Amino acid sequence: MTDQNARPRSFSASVPLKGRIAIPGDKSISHRALMLSALAVGESRVTGLLEGHDVLATAAAMRAMGATIERRTDGEWRINGVGVGGLLQPREALDMGNSGTSTRLLMGLIASHPITATFVGDASLSGRPMGRVIDPLAQMGADITSSPGGRLPLMVRGLAPAIPISYRLPVASAQVKSAVLLAGLNTGGVTEVIEPVPTRDHSERMLRGFGADLTVEADADGTRHICIMGEAELKPQTIVVPGDPSSAAFFIVAALLVPGSDVTITNVGLNPTRAGLIDVLRQMGGDIELIDPREVGGEPVADLRVRHSALSGITVDPAVTPSMIDEFPILFVAAALAQGRTTTTGLDELRVKESDRLAVMSTGLRAIGARVIETEDGLIIEGTGGDPLPGGATVAGHLDHRICMSFAIAGLVTGSSVTIDDMGPVATSFPISRPCWENCSHDDPPQRRRNRLRCRSVADRRRGRAR
Repeated sequence: MTDQNARPRSFSASVPLKGRIAIPGDKSISHRALMLSALAVGESRVTGLLEGHDVLATAAAMRAMGATIERRTDGEWRINGVGVGGLLQPREALDMGNSGTSTRLLMGLIASHPITATFVGDASLSGRPMGRVIDPLAQMGADITSSPGGRLPLMVRGLAPAIPISYRLPVASAQVKSAVLLAGLNTGGVTEVIEPVPTRDHSERMLRGFGADLTVEADADGTRHICIMGEAELKPQTIVVPGDPSSAAFFIVAALLVPGSDVTITNVGLNPTRAGLIDVLRQMGGDIELIDPREVGGEPVADLRVRHSALSGITVDPAVTPSMIDEFPILFVAAALAQGRTTTTGLDELRVKESDRLAVMSTGLRAIGARVIETEDGLIIEGTGGDPLPGGATVAGHLDHRICMSFAIAGLVTGSSVTIDDMGPVATSFPISRPCWENCSHDDPPQRRRNRLRCRSVADRRRGRAR
């Protein structure tokens, strides 16, 4: 049956991309800013918040549990929190839409509060397992009833006081780590997360910024011990959210692949636990320059100047996987245009994202002419050496915003076009309400006009027309 609400879009070969682009705020930081502000006593102010569907689902959930959250006309968000331990019983099920981050982190918050909440989501989210979060939260005393396979809809009955635990992560997961730490906020004593492989540390940075008593110690082998003292009192903060490196990734790869491109992406968050893609693309020969490195809201940021480059295939070190887990789909596109072979392994986590990203990217890339071998835990891609991919196919996005964006960029470097069956999910992380490219330029006026139209069409497609 055809989805009457689907928003198919086609993307075709691009003229050089030139100019400056401002990307939406970091989604991971936006989620955490709302949650911790809602648990602080007093008013917090947040600017640069990503206003995509996922983050708005978090805002709605925190409102449902008692926080006052308002967006001012100047784009600043003001949040008056209820205090740790003060979450109220939501009157209705919490609709998480497509947001796995919202779901897992909020499960952690609720697990140590004396309330019950039911989580529901869209078809994609309802197919994603939550067992990795359920297990440690159940050890802390939460009573969680889920659908078969640990999936949504599920109900969390919190326990207060909850039981402090020491939990060793069986797999690298910032969401599981964060869920346990958030549960530890309202749990007497010390809750510890043992992290054998470092993952993104936005939760640790922001918890400390709000005044939580949190320590991080590392063993000689790099294993991190993250401890949080419970019954915390969080203080309101003023937060500036940097640009999302996962969103910047699409434009970085577009500029590297489209001949003649020279693009500056402003205010990109470069947290070392998130910057793996930049290192990998540089290893492949990508010309990526950091301009004006600085710190904003406790997070390292910089402007990135990216110029078209001849890329070479490499074997990607599995150790970088946690620092670029969401960027592998667009890396696969870059690899498809590189010279030689790119090999990736250790990507089991991609099979349980919004879609099975290994299978979906493998199928879609082959459909547009790339040479791809899918393995159990990665892809092996033989690049074209910079020649355009044939294209001329319709690709299924599987309601996965990163898949849709990746194939939109692939369309810019094809001999024919690439059509994505539904670009609507892009609004999850790209709520662009105006053309995001600034100062597009080209020496020839008609070419300049086409270039501007190209930039605007890309921006327009990112909107998802979710009205």
